[in-house]
Amino acid sequence: MELSADYLREKLQRDLEADHVVVEDTTLNRCATSFRVLVVSAKFEGKPLLQRHRLVNECLAEELPHIHAFEQKTLTPEQWTRELQK
Repeated sequence: MELSADYLREKLQRDLEADHVVVEDTTLNRCATSFRVLVVSAKFEGKPLLQRHRLVNECLAEELPHIHAFEQKTLTPEQWTRELQK
């Protein structure tokens, strides 16, 4: 399985119907084993943080066993708008 920031971004955007997705390869040599993601999706509305992270983890269930480190931030569109205004 070939992992890349672009591949993960497209999958998260498609499967979570995300408004905004940022995926950063945080591996020192960019070998695609460590990622930081930001996902903004209306699917997160009314869900606590743990449920949001589970949605992301379910979306990437096939990929996560090949990823060494994975950091995620999950926001609703309303929360994202507030973040941008800071």
